[in-house]
Amino acid sequence: MKINIISILSLLIASTLAMATTRYTVPIPEEIAVLETRQQLNDMADQYPMGTVDDRNGGYYLLDHDGTVLAVTSDSLSEELDASMEEARKLHAGNLDDGADIEFTQTKLENASVALYEAYASKGPEWHQQMIRRLLRKVDMHLLSFLVVMYLLNFLDRNNLSQARLGTLEKDLGMTGTDFNLATSILFVGYLLMQLPSNLLLTRVKPSWLLGGAMAICSLANAFGGLIGAGVLGNLNGVHGIAGWRWLFIIEGSITVGVSLFSTVFLPNYPATTSWLDETEQAYAQWRLINDAGEADDTNAVSIKDALAMVFRDRRIYLFILLQHSSLLSQTFQYFFPTIVKTLGYGSIETLLITAPVWIATFLVSLLVTWTSGRTNDRSWHIMGLMTVSAVGCIICTATTNIGARFFAMFLMPMGAVSAYQIIIAWVANSFPRPLVKRSAAIATANMIGNTATIYGSYMWPSSSGLRYVPGGSATAVVAVLVAVLAWVIRMVHSRMNKRLEEEREHEVGNPGFRYIL
Repeated sequence: MKINIISILSLLIASTLAMATTRYTVPIPEEIAVLETRQQLNDMADQYPMGTVDDRNGGYYLLDHDGTVLAVTSDSLSEELDASMEEARKLHAGNLDDGADIEFTQTKLENASVALYEAYASKGPEWHQQMIRRLLRKVDMHLLSFLVVMYLLNFLDRNNLSQARLGTLEKDLGMTGTDFNLATSILFVGYLLMQLPSNLLLTRVKPSWLLGGAMAICSLANAFGGLIGAGVLGNLNGVHGIAGWRWLFIIEGSITVGVSLFSTVFLPNYPATTSWLDETEQAYAQWRLINDAGEADDTNAVSIKDALAMVFRDRRIYLFILLQHSSLLSQTFQYFFPTIVKTLGYGSIETLLITAPVWIATFLVSLLVTWTSGRTNDRSWHIMGLMTVSAVGCIICTATTNIGARFFAMFLMPMGAVSAYQIIIAWVANSFPRPLVKRSAAIATANMIGNTATIYGSYMWPSSSGLRYVPGGSATAVVAVLVAVLAWVIRMVHSRMNKRLEEEREHEVGNPGFRYIL
């Protein structure tokens, strides 16, 4: 298979001549064959009497008599990528070797990405389908399953306060009036302050260490803080003089700390350094990142100041901040959900058991809509439909005291709002693909400002407004409609941007592989 591949020859000559501090200009061959195995390359060499096989720099190449590269094995691309990824990490961290030319290093990284993109872009659809299945099978098995466990524990730690309220939490801590609402708000203040710094740290610190360390710190704070916990209202209540909600708090904290320590070893950091991927899969994983974004990472802007400037110059970020803020505001009911469900007239234990089917249904709906959203490459219509469902649930819940109708509405509320939020998170990441620091800053900024909704949103559900919680339910329904409207507006904005990309493509200016997701 023939492709135009720029960077391999550039990197080879640069490495051979050890031109670490100089600029270079390289004659570029029009076509280079990329072969799967070294045996295929040897067979090709037999057909070229004037050609020679070269294994310099750990790669495997077929050179013409004048040194022109005729063919290269795909594993050589991975080796070039490994070297480039190491330089990229050093460049991001400011730890380049003494005497290294930063501009030269950036040029090498850009060339390596171009080579990788063109090598795999030329492959046929059947080959890509096989590689995707092969790669995603490993990613789902090793990475996704572990991240699910981490997120589950994170969610339990963040939401156990609402369950503890059904126990003796308020009595034990002497809470009155809006003290519980204040406790819910305070929980998220520290949570929000680290959103932006932590995402930008991912460009400098190994993700495995950062995520694992963050889990450990959060869990230790929860495990020994003693202010919030989930209600264990059964067998452990009163054992050794400790309230039941405190016992579950200790148990959950211990599990989370253990998982966080294991994550520092288990989680991968970069495609090119993932041990459970072979060389071809490592290179293909990096190619998917490049293809998804339409271009390679730009490492020029690495400071927080530069990253924020790039984000806030893009006017779309304000729409996404408002979208995520409104979406999270429409979900504040979940921090009071057991209390809302208790208005059906059941006891504390029965109430906790009743909430389980609601969240199981929400989980199944989330799986379905995120799959269809990815399958159809659509975000806006999914969000609009789901938020309509949530708004209907809020209206029913506040409009009637009928137990059956209210219980049905309590299914609709999280099934719509929580499921839509999963799609919104992905939409933000898809909409700010490159450079890496801009993408990290955009995600963190949308999360940080968006999550401020949880600070004041907790006051939408005062205990004095029960049984029907009309103020909270009505306001949440309005906010759900606002989320749907914002999704439509962003769809229109992206549609216009895609039209401009199509025009640029016709003039061979833009990248033909990237379009904004609607």
